[in-house]
Amino acid sequence: MNSGNLLPSSRLARLLQEAGVEHELVEHPAAFTAVEEAGAAGVEPASVAKTLVLHDHGGYRVAVIPAAQRLDLMRARAALRATRHLRLATEEEIRASFPGYEVGALPPFGEALPEVVDIRLLYRERIMCAAGDHRHGVLVDPRELLRVAESRVADICEHTLRERRFAHLPRP
Repeated sequence: MNSGNLLPSSRLARLLQEAGVEHELVEHPAAFTAVEEAGAAGVEPASVAKTLVLHDHGGYRVAVIPAAQRLDLMRARAALRATRHLRLATEEEIRASFPGYEVGALPPFGEALPEVVDIRLLYRERIMCAAGDHRHGVLVDPRELLRVAESRVADICEHTLRERRFAHLPRP
């Protein structure tokens, strides 16, 4: 069977297998946000990664953050050494640039290798990533994502009031 005829999740599973990444493909009810996917798959939102496509003058950049977090564009700009023009890509841009995947379900493997992964994801034993469509996720060790993508690790999420209030204290 031609890989172009496979479901996005099947193509991803094949790619991960070829890269030697231990993974588990998870089928779940349709979910259209990373937080919804966490609920549908029975995984806590802190262990679900969302792939964000960003646009800068030089083209597209990819970041991966926890589902329940929001990207801090200033932190992302610094981590990526991007210009002030860095912004989230539109759905139309994503659809045109990554036609083999459903918008909002782009996996951080294959065509969309992340350049930066938020540090919070590394505190998890396994994370669930989108698998290319809204009915599948893939569980992987977050260190495998770093190995395959050779991504930077940085704190690129907005900080909560609590995080800002206690930022000066040493972490355990």
